[in-house]
Amino acid sequence: MKLISGTIPMRSSDFERLCSDPAGMIARILQALDAHASQAALFDAAAADLAVTSAVLLPLGRGGSGAGSPGEICLILNQRSGRVRQAGDLCYPGGSVFPRFDFTCARLLGLPLGPLGRWPQWKKWRRERRFESRWLALYFATALREAFEEMRLNPLRVKFLGPLPHHRLVLFRRLIFPLAVWVSGRQRFKPNWEVARVVSIPLRRLLEPEHYIRYRLTLPAGASPVSGDPTREVPAFRFQSAAGPDILWGATYRITMSFLRIVFGFAPPEMERLPRIEGRLGRNYLTGER
Repeated sequence: MKLISGTIPMRSSDFERLCSDPAGMIARILQALDAHASQAALFDAAAADLAVTSAVLLPLGRGGSGAGSPGEICLILNQRSGRVRQAGDLCYPGGSVFPRFDFTCARLLGLPLGPLGRWPQWKKWRRERRFESRWLALYFATALREAFEEMRLNPLRVKFLGPLPHHRLVLFRRLIFPLAVWVSGRQRFKPNWEVARVVSIPLRRLLEPEHYIRYRLTLPAGASPVSGDPTREVPAFRFQSAAGPDILWGATYRITMSFLRIVFGFAPPEMERLPRIEGRLGRNYLTGER
């Protein structure tokens, strides 16, 4: 495990222990995300531009079949179906704000029995960060609604762990607000038409440097940089599951690395040292049209 400074230090042996201790893992994540959130505003004026913002959940929980050892702690992602943009990519459940519904639900989340009301930091946020707390509740409501639509994630079995720094999409004009949650029990997900399948990646695999690659992508027409070069190299994570190899890259990769850095002090290997893997984006990658 490669660690970086500026985070709560963690020994490899401590991480191994946490991987079989959900309560300890939850406590670790709550502490780390709260410490990071206290350093700077996470929901500034940009959060108010609902036309270009989205929210996603970063769900953790006990993995299902093909995810490693039974009951192993995993990140839970979706693989996008061929009927949407960025088909085949791994992503976190989420999407754009639906104001009429999401603003109403946001008020309910902060009630004493709601997932925000049960979050240890919610009262402090309401008292000391009132402006930000409104946007936090709204984007959490959005992400929960989208996760229910996409994979039937039960919002009543979700424990809120904290917000993460926002990220910008490169190929699209979007600002993404990620929110970490713990999924209780072993839920049976039912993906809708937007999702090809649900993917569980063991958390321990993400801290093993040998799974990281340099992904050399050939871009579809119209997505090439100004230089005209149709290729781009990006850092990525490759995971071999029972369904075959999955590659995590782009905004979802950056959100994941942000989470690993804040919570575990992990940094992936430098891209120049990684093995190169070739990839190609389909001509309908940006549109989702068949």
